[in-house]
Formats: sequence, structure tokens, C-alpha cells
Amino acid sequence: MRAVRFVALGDSLTEGVGDPVGGRWRGWAALLAGGLADRAGEPVTFTNLAVSGAQTRDVLERQLPSGLALRPDMASVLIGVNDTLRCTFDIHAVAARLDTVYRSFTEQGAVLLTACLPDPGAMLGLPGALARPLARRQRAVNAVVHALSDRYGAVHLHASEGAWLTDRAMWSADRLHPGERGHRQLAVRFHALLAGAGLASGTAPSPEPEFPPPTRSAGLRWLATAGTGWVARRCTDLLPQLLALAADEIRHRARGTSARLDLRAAAAVSAALAALSVVERQPDTARAPASA
Repeated sequence: MRAVRFVALGDSLTEGVGDPVGGRWRGWAALLAGGLADRAGEPVTFTNLAVSGAQTRDVLERQLPSGLALRPDMASVLIGVNDTLRCTFDIHAVAARLDTVYRSFTEQGAVLLTACLPDPGAMLGLPGALARPLARRQRAVNAVVHALSDRYGAVHLHASEGAWLTDRAMWSADRLHPGERGHRQLAVRFHALLAGAGLASGTAPSPEPEFPPPTRSAGLRWLATAGTGWVARRCTDLLPQLLALAADEIRHRARGTSARLDLRAAAAVSAALAALSVVERQPDTARAPASA
């Protein structure tokens, strides 16, 4: 009996940050893996290639080759939030990378799992002028993920919406990563989608946590140690540009032209997706016979 092969790609969300078990991170993908076996007890092999801090470039250049080499039956690709938190953010590049990753797995015959993700500015509770540019970027990434998920027939989870976003019990001390209950919520929702499509017949993960949530003092310790380092790294990279974006936001609001920023972002998404369509048509054009 051949094992079902499940490979997970992405960043700290898929690595399992916020769900510590036995001195390591577990996370939603590991929780989901157990529910992929069929009723006959078909085994599942799970490989987690996700790395904290990864961007779409890292998934394309580092994780994808390893993932393809495993020839998975199922591959999850949840990525993009870290791209929005960098001064190098470029929705055209994000779209091109995701297109290559999604296409590569589906051409191998793997079932593709994707998700749109929450806006980091809202999760952190940033002031409006700082939060809105990040929200605009995350909406752009989610729009690309939606479009490409549809193009490649992915099992797509709308994780950027729902009551779970405002339920503090779902989230860890850093307010960016789910806690155990939140990771279980993702696993349960993915399992339901897969079961509905006839792609998972094993027992669904339990939504109830095994372990008590971290104490308030543990959360404060995290924020004072690892959390401080995370904020420092992001501030060094993103803060100068984010302040410039916030200043632009304030100027547009003062002039009553904020809608232009949204229109500009939507146009960039459309152009990025249109560029992918042109690239995909080029090989067929090259093979077409010349007209008389």
C-alpha cells in the first residue's frame, strides 16, 4: 500500500509557529495530515518544508524544488504575508512566482491547497494610516491567490475572513500567528473542504486543543524576547517605506482622493494577472504556422 504524500510549503504559519508540541512547532498542516488517510488506514507521509520568514521568492527558489522531488499527492502553498511586510513588495513578482509554484505542482498531478490570509496590520492593531497600506497590499496578494487558485483548480480556504479573526482565543501572544486552537481551526476547515471534494476520508482533526493556552506571563515573555527581535527586524526593513506610504495615505485622505490608491492597487493586480496570461500564450503562438 503506497503512502499518501503530503508536502507543505510556506512561512511561519505553516511551520506551525504558535502551536508548540514537544519543544517543536506542530501547526495546522501536521494536524491535517492525519485526516488524509482513507478508511482502510492508508498511511500518510507528511513533509513540512515551510520556514519562518519565507517570502514567495523563497518558496519558488528553495522549497519548490524539494517539494517537487517528493512527487506529492497533495501540496499546500500558503505564502505572501511576509512579502507585504518588505520594502521590496511587488505584486507582479508575487503573481509570477505563485503562478510558477502552483503550475508546477498541478502539472505533476498534485492536489493543491491554498488560502487567502489575514491582513497583518489589522491583526497587529496598527493605526489607520499605517494599517491601510498593508491592508491594500494583502488584498492585492489575496486577489492574486484567488485568481490563480481558480485557474489551477486549487482547494482554496478563505482564511482572511470570519469570526475566528477577532477571537483572541484563536491567536498567540504575537497576534500574528494562530495559537493551538487557531491552527486546529485551519486544519478543520481544510479537512472539511477536502472531504467535501472526496479527497479526505480520514477522521477530521479535533477543534479542541490538547494543551492549555499560554499564560499571560508567557505571552509577555515572548514579546519581551523573540517578539522584540521580530519587531526590530521588520522596522529596519519596512518602517522607512511604511512611513512614506502612511504619509501618502494622509495626503490623499486630506485631498479626498483615497480611492485612487485602491484603484491603483487593483490596476496593478489586473496587470500582473494579464501579464501571466500573455506569458502562457507565447508558446502556443510560437508553434502556430505562419499565415499565408
